[in-house]
Amino acid sequence: MRYHHNLFLILLVFLTGCSGGTNNVAAEGIPSPTPFQPLTDNASDSPYADAAPTPLNLPTAIPMPTEVVILPETLPEDVDVTAFTLSGVLNPLTGLPPSDPSLLERRPLAIKVANYPRYMRPQSGLTLADQVFEYYIEDGLTRFIAVFYGNNSEWVGPVRSGRYFDEHIQRMFQAYLVFKFADPRELDYFRSSDFSKYLVVPTNGSCPPFRLLPEREQKVEVYNNSYFDMISWGDCVDRDGLENNRPYIRNGFYSDVLPATDLLGNKVSTFYSVDSYHYWLYSPENKLYYRYQETGGTRDGSPEAYAVLMDRVTALPVSASNVIVLMATHTFANAFDKDDEVFQIDLTGSGEAYVFRDGVALLAKWHRANKDQPLLITTLSGSPIYMRPGTTFYEVIGVRSFVDQDAGEWNFHHDWP
Repeated sequence: MRYHHNLFLILLVFLTGCSGGTNNVAAEGIPSPTPFQPLTDNASDSPYADAAPTPLNLPTAIPMPTEVVILPETLPEDVDVTAFTLSGVLNPLTGLPPSDPSLLERRPLAIKVANYPRYMRPQSGLTLADQVFEYYIEDGLTRFIAVFYGNNSEWVGPVRSGRYFDEHIQRMFQAYLVFKFADPRELDYFRSSDFSKYLVVPTNGSCPPFRLLPEREQKVEVYNNSYFDMISWGDCVDRDGLENNRPYIRNGFYSDVLPATDLLGNKVSTFYSVDSYHYWLYSPENKLYYRYQETGGTRDGSPEAYAVLMDRVTALPVSASNVIVLMATHTFANAFDKDDEVFQIDLTGSGEAYVFRDGVALLAKWHRANKDQPLLITTLSGSPIYMRPGTTFYEVIGVRSFVDQDAGEWNFHHDWP
């Protein structure tokens, strides 16, 4: 069955052919450098003067309520918001107890984690993240931004460069944004923003705590071998007197009860390009989706090839209790950004989504009514969808993407204008 995109009804547009926006460049061995174009001496004369996205025009977070933890304006009028209060000892990003309750008294960390070149796998720390977003960067490749709140990891990475999209994650979770520099267009925008004090990039000295992974020092380029030490970060916060107060983050909707749906969702594949594709396979025994990552491109008739994506830190396969596919508009500010694939991905307002949990699928919508709060995921009629407690993994694809579905297997094909 093929679902077609309709803004108010079903969810995706059918496009003939494969995912667009890719170049004929193999992912294997490519360092995926951040695209760079030098600015002119006179900023007003720069072809990139209009490259920065328009500042988010959304309400800021409301003050901490005493009882209600769901923002009333994000819910249908007939929903009793006082019924959705979680205990303060639970992590609002997972619905589970944190590994240490004191961790919730800090700001989360949103850390960029590379997915390419392939020789950098396995990554470190992904299985300890609360929520992870994957999105298209350029040249047919994707990158992760992992949000850590209820766990710490001594090694997270490899850490790579920032993108405009990362602003959404930083704001939604009021997090420190950890990345390894960025294109001047994006970096200048970040540094001039009102969240600039929450940017964490490598500097000389032990703070911030970026370091090389010894086992890869002779095998991987230096810029692909940068890892962040979350445990030492606490010492840097204390030493430098950084702001690290607990933010108000709206609790999500979590339940072990299976939502009502007639759609199966046992396998979820996302094809970002011929070089970047993967699938999530549901395990009924563990009630988890396990990630199988591509091990080679499909150029020149090469068949798809996969392997379980592992975490170097925990020696566990990357898994998720919930997999959510988000459809978001991908645009460019100007022709120069288009040439470099410097995307602006819009995660404001609302959009269409698919939710997978417990081996079932739900057609959904995502909502972002507050700039400084996480997404709310609802049914098409506006009722909140309850997630299984645990890690949630988001796949961000373009609004021109399409999906094929049959017998519980879903194949998403990323496309952007």
